[in-house]
Amino acid sequence: MGLIDLGFVLAVIAFGSGLSLATYRIFAARWGWPMGAWHQKRPILPVGVGGACMLLAGAYAFARGYGGYVLSASLIPAFGAAWAAFWTGFLRVGAQSALLLAPLLALLLIVWWLG
Repeated sequence: MGLIDLGFVLAVIAFGSGLSLATYRIFAARWGWPMGAWHQKRPILPVGVGGACMLLAGAYAFARGYGGYVLSASLIPAFGAAWAAFWTGFLRVGAQSALLLAPLLALLLIVWWLG
């Protein structure tokens, strides 16, 4: 492990971006925020992509906790939820970029984890 734990950072942002993506439609509909075509016409797709990213980050956290890093493993979902709150709440249209960001970060996490 170096100065910055890249796996931890990737997992936190993948979890948070996935959570933002999966829940954005609920907040956007309630407060009249803009939604992209996927969120409007095919809401199951962003929920599925977001859920898959969250599951992958959760699996990484579980494997990390099993390896002895229990505290940092439990922080992945906590910091991920904080990231989602920031991404969705403050940026509002951040979930649209999460359509690209979440799967990309999940892929990078897989590469990091296997590498």
